[in-house]
Amino acid sequence: MPTGTVSLLFSDIEGSTALVKRLGGAYAEALDVQRQVLRRAWVDHGGTELGTEGDSFFVAFPTAEAAVVAASTGQRNLSACQWPAAERVRVRMGVHTGSPTVHDNGYVGMDVHRAARIAAAAHGGQVLVSEPTANLSKAWLPNGVRLRDLGLHQMKDLPEPERLFQLTIEGLQSDFPPLRTLGTTSSLPRGATPLVGRDGQLAELAAMLSSPHARLVTLTGPGGSGKTRLSIGAAELLVDRFPDGIHFVPLAAVTTADVMWTTIAEVIGIPPEGRTLPSFFDHVAHQRALLVLDNLEQIVGADDVVAELLDKAPEIVVIATSRRPLNLPGEVQRAVPPLDLPAGTTLEEAERSSAVQMFVWHAKAVNASFAMSAANAAAVAQLCRRLDGLPLALELAAARTKVLSASALLARLDMALDLAAPGSRAPVRQKTLRDTIAWSYQLLDSRQQAFLRRIGVFAGGADLDALAAVAADILDDATDPLDLIAGLVDASLVSITEDYRGEPRVSLLETIRSYALDQLRFAGELDRTRLLHAEHFLLVVHPLQSRMAGSEEQVIAARRRFELEHDNFRQALTWALQECDRSEGSSDRISLGVKLCRCLADLWADAGYLSEAQKWLEHVTRLVGEDGPDLASCLNSLANVYHGQGQFDRAAQIAAEAVAVEGRLGRQKELASALKTLGYCEDARGDHQASQAAYLEALGIAVVLQDRPLLGDLLTELAVAAMDETRYEEALYLASRSLTIYAEVGREHQALSNRLLIAETVFRMGRIREAHTRFTEAIPSVLRFASLGSRIDTAEVYSCVLGALGDVEHAARLLAAASVSRERNGLPRHAAQETLISDQLNKTNADLDTGSWNIQYERGRSMSVDTALTEAHAAHYTARAV
Repeated sequence: MPTGTVSLLFSDIEGSTALVKRLGGAYAEALDVQRQVLRRAWVDHGGTELGTEGDSFFVAFPTAEAAVVAASTGQRNLSACQWPAAERVRVRMGVHTGSPTVHDNGYVGMDVHRAARIAAAAHGGQVLVSEPTANLSKAWLPNGVRLRDLGLHQMKDLPEPERLFQLTIEGLQSDFPPLRTLGTTSSLPRGATPLVGRDGQLAELAAMLSSPHARLVTLTGPGGSGKTRLSIGAAELLVDRFPDGIHFVPLAAVTTADVMWTTIAEVIGIPPEGRTLPSFFDHVAHQRALLVLDNLEQIVGADDVVAELLDKAPEIVVIATSRRPLNLPGEVQRAVPPLDLPAGTTLEEAERSSAVQMFVWHAKAVNASFAMSAANAAAVAQLCRRLDGLPLALELAAARTKVLSASALLARLDMALDLAAPGSRAPVRQKTLRDTIAWSYQLLDSRQQAFLRRIGVFAGGADLDALAAVAADILDDATDPLDLIAGLVDASLVSITEDYRGEPRVSLLETIRSYALDQLRFAGELDRTRLLHAEHFLLVVHPLQSRMAGSEEQVIAARRRFELEHDNFRQALTWALQECDRSEGSSDRISLGVKLCRCLADLWADAGYLSEAQKWLEHVTRLVGEDGPDLASCLNSLANVYHGQGQFDRAAQIAAEAVAVEGRLGRQKELASALKTLGYCEDARGDHQASQAAYLEALGIAVVLQDRPLLGDLLTELAVAAMDETRYEEALYLASRSLTIYAEVGREHQALSNRLLIAETVFRMGRIREAHTRFTEAIPSVLRFASLGSRIDTAEVYSCVLGALGDVEHAARLLAAASVSRERNGLPRHAAQETLISDQLNKTNADLDTGSWNIQYERGRSMSVDTALTEAHAAHYTARAV
């Protein structure tokens, strides 16, 4: 055994249990091969085998260099093996260098634990090494082996974060999912109430979710029974079990599978360009994460989403809350019971009840002087029984302790329940949440009741303007809607938050919202209120579309408002289009939905909701079905969506249909817009002749109409074509003309594109320093409000500029980050752009150290386009300032 400073290596087979199931008796053969290959690598490089258990090894080496060479040799030799049944045995390894204590022919101490934790953080085929090992071995790495810095990671039972490095071995896999460490993302909300009376259920859930046999646990029960709070509590106990994060996904406002996928992607942190299938699974297929999917019962197809998620992401575990089970194979269903009720009416008996404890907590929150006593114990115990121990019911009742004693509250509760069931002579039984909400609702005056009903139509909350739009008939000049809202807040029926503008935003718990909608339906007010809701949000979205073509401030503000109200837009569309039966009088409703869809198309595309845009636009084109302005506009928007998805042939086909319809309608401005869309769709699929013809025809119409913004757009597209065909002076002239037009009409978004186009053109002309200055000045605006495609294009061309200036580090990282983003989203480069990048890459590698380029390129592959641009700009902006 080596003593003093030694390097300790741990290894084991990833997924060995699953491998045993797949191979059966052939697993022994695979295990023997793995042992023979690795033992030869250990022996050849001076390793001392200290322990072997199943598929794992514990080996000590006299030097860090020897351990690193042995690990890389072992991985190379394993990759060359022929395994039974064409399987692949993937071994993970971890190496740490320290000075462990020798004891009983072995080692003890923190260095041993550190090495084991490092190995446990790796994935199959990956070799991780600690910072001491990296520092001691970096000058002696074998050919084709490099160290990649993975940064600081917190590991279980280790007090301080560890800087970890990966051995990147030429010819073997180099990109892996995030490490299995504790430094993970968690989007769990902080519990608003204490979690009382749930210790046994928490322990059961935590144990269940930690086992490999329960990948889907569904908590069922009535609204307000505490399903959400229990799921959060269980997830909080499991942070160290899921190295890739624990994510809380609120789905109460979601009704379709498409939106469910998008919402999950948003919460996980997948960028907009990766939110569509199958790109979604490029991000999560190998993640070991826990998803808390909250409120699934109203989502059509939720079971299909969860089934596909579990099938294609085999390390994902789901805990779901729903009023009904998903009924999927392997699903573990757990009903969430009410809190336990008091066994009697004495103070001691009441205080032992978790239902009473919850009631008292909420009562103290609204009335600091409230306290349990022998005088009120019986009334509180009776209240909790009447309310079935349901947490939300207890909260609603406790809110009234501001003005009512426990006895008075109990009397009012009985009276309200009698009204809910008139003439009943049966003994009073435990009541459901609906009864509790009904009681609280009946305590409101008539205007408050009507106001609460109207709030039910909103998904994701509403501001004061939206509330006024649906409740104009119950408001007058003397009534401040805030007074009505305050009464509902006091009754714990609504909550108020502050939006990004600092304006109040009112929302309902989903169970109360469901009750409010029922009351709206019973009152015969549902369709009328839905109409007012949809009309209001058409007024909200209409100016957002034009602001997306305005100043930088307008673009950013439009995006924020769109995200804030997206659930309401979806709600309005669903009512107007999906729930419409084409009956007499429905045409106005459909027309309203079509207008909403048309206004939302550009916003969806900008935010990365392309699959959602495609679904709605395809639905609308089928619903409209005949020549008309609505069909033409929706076809044009749909062509843009297909173009954004990289479906260029389909995009050109749809754009041609839009041109044909507009031609028959004779709307010249709209025809020019459709021709512009057709032009860049044809250009994207490589038919430059057809593209030029479409642009020139549109240009003629724009000139006749004197439509300056459209003229600017067309001059820009013609400038791009001229640049690609090396007619640089013409390109500069056209782009400059377009830039002047955009400045006149205040279109900063499009002006930015032209500034980038001019910068690229002067670079192609060989004016490198000028191009560098132009790009460096434009990049802050690119990062603030350019589209994804524009950010990718900018990163690639800026990479060429920096490569020409000799900055290999940032040039390589920019190109790598952009290339990965293109691959992930299926966005091919145009031929001229491919030529530009290839030519510059050849020049750079001829002038600079290729090895340096490759190292930086590998680092760039793990960076986002925005991160790479930010880093490069910071370096060059500082350099220019100096």
